[in-house]
Amino acid sequence: MNRMADLIRAAAKARLNARAAHSGFKVGAAVETRKGKIFTGCNIENATYGLTVCAERVAIWKALSEGESEFRRIAIVADSDVLTPPCGACRQIIWEYCGDIEVLLANLEGKRARHRLRELLPHPFDTRFLRSHSP
Repeated sequence: MNRMADLIRAAAKARLNARAAHSGFKVGAAVETRKGKIFTGCNIENATYGLTVCAERVAIWKALSEGESEFRRIAIVADSDVLTPPCGACRQIIWEYCGDIEVLLANLEGKRARHRLRELLPHPFDTRFLRSHSP
């Protein structure tokens, strides 16, 4: 069993549930916990755009809401020629809740790439900065 391939397949399947009536850009994500459990998510758009939620955040929030807190990797699948990395907001959420995990990018034609989150977000904002200021 290839865990990375399974994760990418789960993300591709989740993509089918995307609600992308405004952009037409469907994305699926799947996050794997340290215990090997997989949580999926898809992007869900809203007419105001500001209320749109990305697939990566949906997957992570589902895992967190089920009590998971240790993650191994996340896969992101979109139907694009160029592999689609997480947006800046998602990179911040991934960093804060998952740490420097492996990020797998894939498209529907089988193109794939692997990164560590620190490569995609080299200077993250996190609690280190919050602790440097005393009230």
